[in-house]
Amino acid sequence: MKIFRADYVFPVCADPIKNGVVIVDDTGKVLSVTDHTPPNAVNQPVEQLDGALCPGFINAHCHTELSHLKGKLPIGTGLIDFIKNILSIRAADSKDIEAAAIEADNEMYNNGIVAVGDISNNNITAAFKPQSKLYYHTFVEMLSFTPTKAEEVFNAALALLNDFKGQSCSVTPHAPYTVSKELFKLIKKYSDTHKNLLSMHNQECEDENKFYRYKLGGFNDLYAHLGIDISHFKPQARNSLQSIIPLLSSRQNILMVHNTCTNLKDIYFIKRFDRKIHWCFCPNANLYIEKQLPKVELFIDQGFNITLGTDSLASNNKLCILSEMLTLQQNFPALTTAKLMEWATINGARFLDIDSDKGTLEPGKTPGINLITDMDGLQLTADSKVKRLI
Repeated sequence: MKIFRADYVFPVCADPIKNGVVIVDDTGKVLSVTDHTPPNAVNQPVEQLDGALCPGFINAHCHTELSHLKGKLPIGTGLIDFIKNILSIRAADSKDIEAAAIEADNEMYNNGIVAVGDISNNNITAAFKPQSKLYYHTFVEMLSFTPTKAEEVFNAALALLNDFKGQSCSVTPHAPYTVSKELFKLIKKYSDTHKNLLSMHNQECEDENKFYRYKLGGFNDLYAHLGIDISHFKPQARNSLQSIIPLLSSRQNILMVHNTCTNLKDIYFIKRFDRKIHWCFCPNANLYIEKQLPKVELFIDQGFNITLGTDSLASNNKLCILSEMLTLQQNFPALTTAKLMEWATINGARFLDIDSDKGTLEPGKTPGINLITDMDGLQLTADSKVKRLI
């Protein structure tokens, strides 16, 4: 039995507790969360901590296989040049890629992350994930904007999925601008008949919307650069999100990641469709790539589940959910720490379907326990740091 007492406890499933006490057993399972030491534990040693206790964080969106690219891509180039740069340098020895991914895994563990939604385009990370202390759901990602290659790419993704079997995994589209309508239809058919969690990059830059609305903007240059024939594509006179929503399964949870250029009309459009949409913000990556943040205030109180992610070390200096929370609080001061805690913990757990064990400090769960230091009462500060306790 371990007993922790802190200035505050954020159970997340309930209001913060001042001078709260959390008791766990030697497996990390929560036994009680109270504002006092229970009678059966009064003679046990208590670890008194300065700061706030909260559940372990959920990183809803990451690319561990890109960790070897840390510090190698310039900042603020915009998404299209970022894509060109990453394609030109991402190739490396598989041992180096795996070693960097394992180092990233350790970094996330030390930063209080307990579960990860991880994007994979190859099987290099398949070996280390079963040995990790973190829970992983791997999204095997599909990319092909060429209609005639849809079936080939889809079958290759299913073959790659087998390398992750035994772990939680699924196949998923990459983004509206890299998936043809024919490939979307194959993914939908599969998702309608299998358990298949979905995660897709969404509206990271305004050029994505321009391309879908008018077939204009920088993506034309990107396709030309990559030698991709886009003569089949007809502009939709609607933003990318509105255009692809009907092509997605209504039977699966769907994570829309980034949403940098998602607007209120897009959000209202989604409400007209029977789709299980969740949102994921990766603010530090948005600043790294586009020097722009999503209009976060538009998403609040719209009835959707909001999660947080780090994206990859190709577009971020660290894999730390607290750092993402701090960036959001600095740019959107109306966001309370309690709200950010929900986004960082239980909401990600709900999307990954692990909320029966992770995401809140409740008896019977093994959610991990983090200590957040250098707080101003219930508010995070620029100096706040995370220390993993369990």
